[in-house]
Amino acid sequence: MSQAPSPLSTWALNVSPSPTLAVDAKAKALKAAGEDVCGFAAGEPDFDTPDHIKEAAAQALRDGKTKYAPTPGIPPLREALAAKYADVYGLETKPAQVVVSPGGKFSCYLTILALCSPGDEVIVPAPFWVSYPEMVKLAGATPKVVVATDATGFKLTPDMVEAAITPKSKLIILNSPSNPSGAVYTREELEAITAVAVKHNLYIMSDEIYEHLLYDGVTHVSPASFSAEARERTIIVSGFAKTFSMTGWRLGTIVAPTPIATAIADLQSQMTSNATTFAQWGALAAYTEWDKTKAALDEMLVAFDRRRKLVHAGLNAISGIDCQLAQGAFYLFPNVSSFGVPDMEFCSRLLESEKVAAVPGSAFGTEGFLRISYATSDETLQKGLDRLARFCGSL
Repeated sequence: MSQAPSPLSTWALNVSPSPTLAVDAKAKALKAAGEDVCGFAAGEPDFDTPDHIKEAAAQALRDGKTKYAPTPGIPPLREALAAKYADVYGLETKPAQVVVSPGGKFSCYLTILALCSPGDEVIVPAPFWVSYPEMVKLAGATPKVVVATDATGFKLTPDMVEAAITPKSKLIILNSPSNPSGAVYTREELEAITAVAVKHNLYIMSDEIYEHLLYDGVTHVSPASFSAEARERTIIVSGFAKTFSMTGWRLGTIVAPTPIATAIADLQSQMTSNATTFAQWGALAAYTEWDKTKAALDEMLVAFDRRRKLVHAGLNAISGIDCQLAQGAFYLFPNVSSFGVPDMEFCSRLLESEKVAAVPGSAFGTEGFLRISYATSDETLQKGLDRLARFCGSL
């Protein structure tokens, strides 16, 4: 008797669940059961959305802005985003080049889906955000992972990119500041990689969702700003989640050359229609009331910078751990390979014995590391570091 075929599609069978969300869910379940868990796994700010943004969304509800909106986003928000990229980064951007999507994650997927076909290859630098390779696979393309360890500051070099290119290469993904490492490419480093991409006619998906979360006087640079050729081959994906502490609002953004932006909007029209209408009106206030937004952002950055230094010092004080000081986002990516324990096992035992939730580096394509999010209270961070030190001392 022949075995019944699986009811699941090729896509469903081949996609992996998000390990970061899985660790966070397990930590929350332990907390709900009464356990004192120190959560270092969540990739979201522990601050509330600024009040003026929430009030703008509430006012939109009161005003009846609850109907369908244009698929690429409400015109005032697209205009504000176009103006931002023109004013801040010197990119001549028209509203027609802007698409507002239901989340930064969906912005990435739409971009990959619009550019990549079966048989195409996508260069994915590791450590990578966990969803990049899965999105590439869901588009029918092949992820080509290139690992950059702490030896290069978790950043690709032009030679590494050159070595990964084949006749099938279509797209390279860049993420600066980076999730999970917090690494930030300098202008010179990005210019060199962008030049390689342009030379080989690759498109660049530049994930810039952490663009405002920078420290030590570092400033953000977009590959699209380097030349006309780079601008025509760069798709900027971003969103409101990290900078404005709006993770649950599910609002992403895409800025692309007009033909690509149009294709992305067409895909979205068949998949989700528009992002939530009243949420977009709330997001608009982030730009129309920038003074209030900047004040909230500055407060968040002061706290993150203090925590960054606290955790960096605490990690490096633990014998066997080596951690670089990241200059962006709200993550550190310590090397724990000296303990000789696979990082998946390391994190599982850490959560079980000390109730500390961290995500293994292998989830991001880089074995032997941990992703530590410092987007939580100083008290939780110190308690978690003490527990981590005790755990490492027992190995």
